[in-house]
Amino acid sequence: MSEVDLLYTDVEDDLRVTVRDLLAGRCDPAAVTAMYDGDRSVVGDLWSTLAADLGLAGLLVPEERGGHGASAREAAAVLEELGQAVAPVPFLTSAVIATSALVGSDAALLTELAAGERTAALVVPWSTPPDGVLPAVALSDGRLTGTVTSVAGAVEADVLLVLDGDGGALHAVPVSAATVTAVSSLDMSRQLADVTFEGAAGQVVVADAEAAVRRGLDLGAALLSSEQLGVARWCLTTTIAYLKDRRQFGRVVGGFQALKHRLADLYTEVESAAAAARYAAATAANGDPDAVVAAAVAQSYCSDVAVHAAEEAVQLHGGIGMTWEHPAHLYLKRAKADEVALGTPGRHRARLANLVDLPA
Repeated sequence: MSEVDLLYTDVEDDLRVTVRDLLAGRCDPAAVTAMYDGDRSVVGDLWSTLAADLGLAGLLVPEERGGHGASAREAAAVLEELGQAVAPVPFLTSAVIATSALVGSDAALLTELAAGERTAALVVPWSTPPDGVLPAVALSDGRLTGTVTSVAGAVEADVLLVLDGDGGALHAVPVSAATVTAVSSLDMSRQLADVTFEGAAGQVVVADAEAAVRRGLDLGAALLSSEQLGVARWCLTTTIAYLKDRRQFGRVVGGFQALKHRLADLYTEVESAAAAARYAAATAANGDPDAVVAAAVAQSYCSDVAVHAAEEAVQLHGGIGMTWEHPAHLYLKRAKADEVALGTPGRHRARLANLVDLPA
């Protein structure tokens, strides 16, 4: 196994700063909170700026297809910043998972995705692990019929990638040809939807698609850990800043030894999560044989850390952490939703056991 560098490159650092600056001015927590009342107005302009103006939609697309030919490392840097802002954009679902499933095909859709002209969603339940059972809809006379529930990214997509149950081909179906029913979700900044096809016509974009779909899910699981790292870092940093200012009984709350111990433990967890997420991204970028193992490790660990960090943020902020106006609840909801996304931590630990031949 070759040596893997976990340090950020200058390009990655510059990309992080660019995305962070944009989100600071365009992704106010109040606007994300408003999504729970049905106001999704923040999504369109924010995603358009990230996808087209900054060109992030084409980050993983080869240059000859109109993209930037970047790697999973750069995508991971973006996802860290998106996680720190709980940004309600379909970068992970469209620019990572759906796009990765199409890389290697000659579909014109890939070029349109790279340019930010289209947004795609892979029609699988958001809880589907990379090695899980893939849903397939019925194919008859070239038309698709069936329903797939709890799909992430479908609300924002204008093209749906669906696997048929006949020959296992991947079809690109315009969202206008399907029924997308948004459902109430724990994390409304990544709202799920049920997708129904009733004799929908689509274009075959990948003929033998199972390997392509699993490739997209594998990369999605690996890079989801970077988003979870971003969530955990925001929770830790914000909580430390609050405890440095909050006073009780005439003392700064952060000076109490019991709280210092909790924060020290949380800091250690977050730094360990950073190492796991960075390793998963680096091995995915290099095509390392250890990439699947690294993704399972990162997902099983970073999921738990993000939830723990968010729970500590809510509790250690005291009464204000329980309010609707404070953004802590947004991070707790994202962390809990991410915990079951693309496979639960337990599912990834079971997969890891098989990968490294641990006895039952």
